[in-house]
Amino acid sequence: MGWWRLNADTLARSRFVVSPLAETFACLKLLHAGEGAHPGEQRWLRAHLPGYRARLAADPVAARLVPAGLGRDWIADFLTPAPRAGEGFADEVARVRAVPPATARAHLSTSLAGGPLPAELDRDDLPERAAVLLEWVWRETLRPYWERRRRVLEADVLARTEQVSRGGWASALDALRPGRTRWLGGDRLQINLHEYPPREISGAELVFVPITPQRHGWVAWEERERYAVVYPCAGVLAGDGGRAVSAGLGALLGPGRAAVLVLLGSPMSTTQLTAVTGQGLGSVGRHLRVLREAGLVDRRRAGRSVLYVRTAAGDVLVEAGRGDVTRRG
Repeated sequence: MGWWRLNADTLARSRFVVSPLAETFACLKLLHAGEGAHPGEQRWLRAHLPGYRARLAADPVAARLVPAGLGRDWIADFLTPAPRAGEGFADEVARVRAVPPATARAHLSTSLAGGPLPAELDRDDLPERAAVLLEWVWRETLRPYWERRRRVLEADVLARTEQVSRGGWASALDALRPGRTRWLGGDRLQINLHEYPPREISGAELVFVPITPQRHGWVAWEERERYAVVYPCAGVLAGDGGRAVSAGLGALLGPGRAAVLVLLGSPMSTTQLTAVTGQGLGSVGRHLRVLREAGLVDRRRAGRSVLYVRTAAGDVLVEAGRGDVTRRG
């Protein structure tokens, strides 16, 4: 397994940040895979995969750059600069464009397990080509949805921060990418399942970055200065997808209210629930009020924000509904 060594001060200074470029690169990975994790991703792919494939067909360099850059076990580092808090997409992609050509070629060679670069990629404009492709993915497939996705990502950051305050960093890290990212104790953070040498990152800036595509995640760094763990956020986008609500639970509570209850296995704000369910803010607020009065949901304050979470009674009701889904399936 791959792991980083970091001291307590480095962990205490770490933060959660939202990155438009990380979300863009995750969308590129999703387009390359061509397979969604849930109905929302599948609908998004149906809308944008034809245009993406046409874009690659018209650009042989990009067509070779994508699989080479994504690699099998290692992403070419220059494609994923470690995010910085508050940066917009233009500033982030400018850092990709500014990578020296020799560095880009070396990173691609590493992602290809040290093999020779395809002839189409043995060139000096690789950073520019990569930046142009990322700009296309951002403009054509992500920017129209960005405000909604940003709200979901920011709500995830809020929920994770509240989890740190309640259960400490170990519980929050273990929940980022279960089975892959976890706190090993002492000064060790497991970041993936690959057998890579450990890295000493004490004293560097460490950020955790949510993305909405559910099967993707990676790590990034700027040597000795900044490290990032990119992970799938807790909620999936409704209208872009959603979690299954059984017919029985939907009939008992109403489909909208049942959808809210199902999502509250982990703390979420009204902003996140609005973005994830696709329901209006007023509807979500009414559902939460009824669920609280029924003892199925509780609320907690995290700084200036309020998070909602299921009670034990709510858990029992949702689990009973999942049994109904299993029997019907």
